[in-house]
Amino acid sequence: MTPQRMRLLAFDFQGPAHLSAGLWRHTDDQSSGYKRLSYWTEYAKMLEEARFDGIFFADNVGYHDIYQGNADAALADAAQVPANDPFMVISAMAAVTENLGFGITSSTSYEHPYALARKFATLDHLTGGRVGWNVVTSYSDSAARNLGTGQQVPHDERYDMAAEFIDVCLKLWEGSWQDDAVVRDVERCMYADPTRVHNIEHRGKYFTVPGFALCEPSPQRTPVLFLASGSSKGLKLAAATAEAVFVNAVSIPALKKQVDALRSLTVEAGRDPDSIKVLQMLNVVVAPTDEAAHEKYESYRKLVNYAGAMARYSGWTGLDMAQFDPDVPLKHVKTNAGQTMVDLFSKMDPDKVWTPRDIAEFVGIGGTGPTIVGSPSTVADELTRWMNETGIAGYNLAHAVKYRDIADFIELAVPELQRRGLMWSEYEGSSLREKLYGPGVVRVREDHPGRRFAAQAPVAV
Repeated sequence: MTPQRMRLLAFDFQGPAHLSAGLWRHTDDQSSGYKRLSYWTEYAKMLEEARFDGIFFADNVGYHDIYQGNADAALADAAQVPANDPFMVISAMAAVTENLGFGITSSTSYEHPYALARKFATLDHLTGGRVGWNVVTSYSDSAARNLGTGQQVPHDERYDMAAEFIDVCLKLWEGSWQDDAVVRDVERCMYADPTRVHNIEHRGKYFTVPGFALCEPSPQRTPVLFLASGSSKGLKLAAATAEAVFVNAVSIPALKKQVDALRSLTVEAGRDPDSIKVLQMLNVVVAPTDEAAHEKYESYRKLVNYAGAMARYSGWTGLDMAQFDPDVPLKHVKTNAGQTMVDLFSKMDPDKVWTPRDIAEFVGIGGTGPTIVGSPSTVADELTRWMNETGIAGYNLAHAVKYRDIADFIELAVPELQRRGLMWSEYEGSSLREKLYGPGVVRVREDHPGRRFAAQAPVAV
């Protein structure tokens, strides 16, 4: 039986530290290079040489200021701050690679669809069709204070806005310029035929965009659409519009449940359930032997910073963990929020009594995703098991020590994965969408909602 090829993206952040707390202090950590263009171009070349499908940039337009009521702990541990704009580095990384894909996070709460559609179309042109958009609605109150009206839009309404935002972008990308609109007719002095460029005439609840797209059609037209959400509203939007969904389950049974639920919702949305590729976020600590890998992992654990972990976790959950004793089990906390935290972690180990310190130690290495520790053979076995038992398509690979962990994975684990046929030795198709669906699938599939906008006959300019 031919093994299923594993889709693999490196999960990163345009800052000195991302998910791991305190690990930027490790002697092998290269986080100080994040401000240099050469750091990212060398990183891109390393990923392409290893045949990664792409690099995926998380982003947060706010900062973590829930823990202790301020951002001090986040600033002290570089907990997703400082944070540069991931859009700015993509062209340089694309210039030194030919096949590596780029997933970029951008918020529907603080962007405008007309401007964002132009940004992604431009990058899709410049990369030769290698970009994807991770659609987020943003969760940070600090983002609302600094970019919005001062108060977040309610959760469900944010997803209603996101659905309309995506529709506007799809109309611009798929339905504005016909494939044959650009004629470059020297004799008639006509670059684009005006009769083949159409206004989208969008007038919705949240956005009014009557005109046509500023960019001519790019290689993919629509960037690959990624979504990541655990809420019921978010999952429905993902089922309706996403091509790849990032999940963050803490165990194989929990992941299988998420995948099955998403497949069911995808069918309800009138789409092929296999059209959505599910990617699990996790971390890998690999060394030549299992013993060495566990020693390495233990050395990481000693560097985990409690306040930095709690700054991140408080920001992610909206619950100030400073109100709880680090060593008192959360099950003794008589609040709904505290019980929610207990329920989340009880899924990993129902027999364990979780304290805030236990949670900090867990999320301090790679965030809330699971961590696989072992030799190349052990790592390959575990990655295969998670895929076989859940039906996921691959992974969003995080790290504890910036650059070094991915470099170790490439040096030690990638050859074993390639030997087993789990990672390709040569790329097949250069666009990002081809990385998901196979050679020749450059534009959105027939069952994607973008197709219905392409089939419309808009009003001519």
